[in-house]
Amino acid sequence: MRMRSLAALFLLAVPFAALAQTTPGGPMPPRKWVDKDSGHRVWRLSDEQNSGGFYFNVNAYTADQKQMIYTAPDGIHVMEMATRTTKLLVANPPHEAGSHGPHMGDVHALVAGAKTNCVFYTKTDPATGVTAVYRAGTNTGAIRKLVDLPAKRMIVSVNADETLAAGTYIEGDATGKEYGQNMPTAAARPSGADNKVASDAEGPHYQPMDKGQMMERRLAARLPLVLFTIRLEPGPNGEKPGDITVLLHSTDWVNHLLFSPTDPTLLMYCHEGPWHKVDRIWMIHTDGTHNTLIHKRTMVNEIAGHEFWGLDGETIWYDWQYPRGEDFFLAGYNLKTGEHRAYHLQRDEWGIHFNLTRDLTLFCDDGGDPGQVARSKNGEWIELLHPEMFKVTPDTLNDPNFWQAGVFHSERLVNMSHHYYREEPNVRFSPDKTLVIFTSNMFGPSYVFGVEVEKAANPPAEDVQSTPELARRFNPVDPPTSKEPMTPAR
Repeated sequence: MRMRSLAALFLLAVPFAALAQTTPGGPMPPRKWVDKDSGHRVWRLSDEQNSGGFYFNVNAYTADQKQMIYTAPDGIHVMEMATRTTKLLVANPPHEAGSHGPHMGDVHALVAGAKTNCVFYTKTDPATGVTAVYRAGTNTGAIRKLVDLPAKRMIVSVNADETLAAGTYIEGDATGKEYGQNMPTAAARPSGADNKVASDAEGPHYQPMDKGQMMERRLAARLPLVLFTIRLEPGPNGEKPGDITVLLHSTDWVNHLLFSPTDPTLLMYCHEGPWHKVDRIWMIHTDGTHNTLIHKRTMVNEIAGHEFWGLDGETIWYDWQYPRGEDFFLAGYNLKTGEHRAYHLQRDEWGIHFNLTRDLTLFCDDGGDPGQVARSKNGEWIELLHPEMFKVTPDTLNDPNFWQAGVFHSERLVNMSHHYYREEPNVRFSPDKTLVIFTSNMFGPSYVFGVEVEKAANPPAEDVQSTPELARRFNPVDPPTSKEPMTPAR
């Protein structure tokens, strides 16, 4: 039973990791167990406290699909998918004892390269305040500086041929009004403000308690913003590293930039803000043409968001609620055919984030607690989603402009009722489709976990454990809900 007391309010004010019983040098959470409620085997993949995977729609796998990138307080790590051995690839500078990150000079992982076995990251020089973009080879360990970013410019995505990065900046003085990728460098912001990478204070992807209010303020500010690309490598027509191309001027809040995994000229982005107040999902080419809205809302309080690319680069997928908090779909728009597809979910099947396999035979989500937009009563699960398209007979009225409808049949993989959902699990499949990988703080500090897609066959009785009860042995404090019920989706 979740706490509804002053103690719960106290928990909201401190990092959940601070309540952990797993201390440095203390017992580690188990390497593996079989979830008693689902019958699926769960593996702890990372060893570093407060480590975590990438955001769900950011590529974490190297070009050969043999390695996965994740972050920890000490820097950027690489895991070999075949052996699950890990190594520290790019280290953060030493931190003072007792300090919490992120710190000026820490590395900020961006994305695994789509063309070569590497990871792209940024790092700010504490002496000069200049942020530079780097590339680190995951096999060789070789690090190459690519370009310095001009002042106030930050990047978040690298294209499929690894020649361009995309970012935004605010024109003029925006002091005190920044949010998301336009936050100033770590030395100038409150500790822990950067939630995209792991730190000593907590794992990645913890959402601020006042996120809703901040998003309202940022949207209302109507700050003049520029969407741009910056060249990382020399181009075929004399382009030089550091050359900037402006794609868009806007007073809307442009965020969540994500290049296509296959087309180096295509960039997806969103008009950020409370989802029911924006037409969110857009794409644009790197020459600034074909600025296109992907989903036009047609109902009051309809929402669409948490968009991501299909791995073949042909379809943009997103959480679609028609209306918000009442009817749930995972929707897809095929860029080649123009087909709109929607898979229906029940309330307790909804997740904060979704993901899929390349062949679209399996989907997954990371669930949500009662404080999320779905207000689910039993939704705290990592789930496997089996898609089924409804049959269309020859005499059915159909049209190329109609939505093609289907349904998900859910299979529960991990009981997440002891996970504090302020840190979003951010699910993804392993390249071979055998694991669903996610981040969880159920043991206190966050770690990267993987759960097997296939049920465990005749596991030893001692391997079968209730996941929440197992987690309580290390972290006896039950987490509060992530936020109050009825909070709009972000």
